[in-house]
Amino acid sequence: MDAAEEEPQELDAVSVRNAKETLLRLLARAGVYSGDAEELIGLVEAGALALAHQEITGGAGRSAPAGKDARYEAGWRDGTRAAAGQLGVLAARSLRHAVTTDPSAASPGVRPPVRKMQVERAQVAVLPLYLSFTTVSDLDPEVSEQVLAAVLGTMDNQQRAGYAGRLADFAGANRARLERLYAEYGPGSTIAIHGRYSLIHSPTSIAVLERLAAAPAALRREWDTAELPPAWLEGLTTAWGAPL
Repeated sequence: MDAAEEEPQELDAVSVRNAKETLLRLLARAGVYSGDAEELIGLVEAGALALAHQEITGGAGRSAPAGKDARYEAGWRDGTRAAAGQLGVLAARSLRHAVTTDPSAASPGVRPPVRKMQVERAQVAVLPLYLSFTTVSDLDPEVSEQVLAAVLGTMDNQQRAGYAGRLADFAGANRARLERLYAEYGPGSTIAIHGRYSLIHSPTSIAVLERLAAAPAALRREWDTAELPPAWLEGLTTAWGAPL
């Protein structure tokens, strides 16, 4: 078959389900709990729809082909708006479906337990951000998972699903302040690696700082519940509040 003569290819529903089931089986062999695997796939699906929605509403595809009259262009814009709106609805529905285990949807104020996969996602998010400000130090706290669990405990499942983006926004909006903090207190500084500023030597510090800025009271409650060293949180608070 001549590839130039082929029609645009789209996956049918059966093939999509086949690919998803194959991925679930491969993840199961790797020891990934089926619920976590389903959630990860669901988040990717919801994200693909959300990114398509953003691309269309941002201008891509909104202009009619050149040479068309005004009525054609008006119809094209109306159709684009309608398609973009439906994509937005589908993206929101997919995200809700991916986090349906969240009991807080039915019980406001009640946050679901933090799962290992959510901590893994947070670890993947914080490391490259941390390395954009400093280098890996000799300190790798054994309680890093507990720190991230405390951070995630301040959020519901839907907020946890989008936490990587929130962290990136936080780092971008506070770049100068973070650069100063890690230069003065982090790896390579004159501050001792152990003590109240220890957590600044850990990638988890990015996550803690974001919560200190966004939800300090909730973070302190989760911190106390997890019985994490109070000095670590106070050290970060002091360093974050220091004048530029």
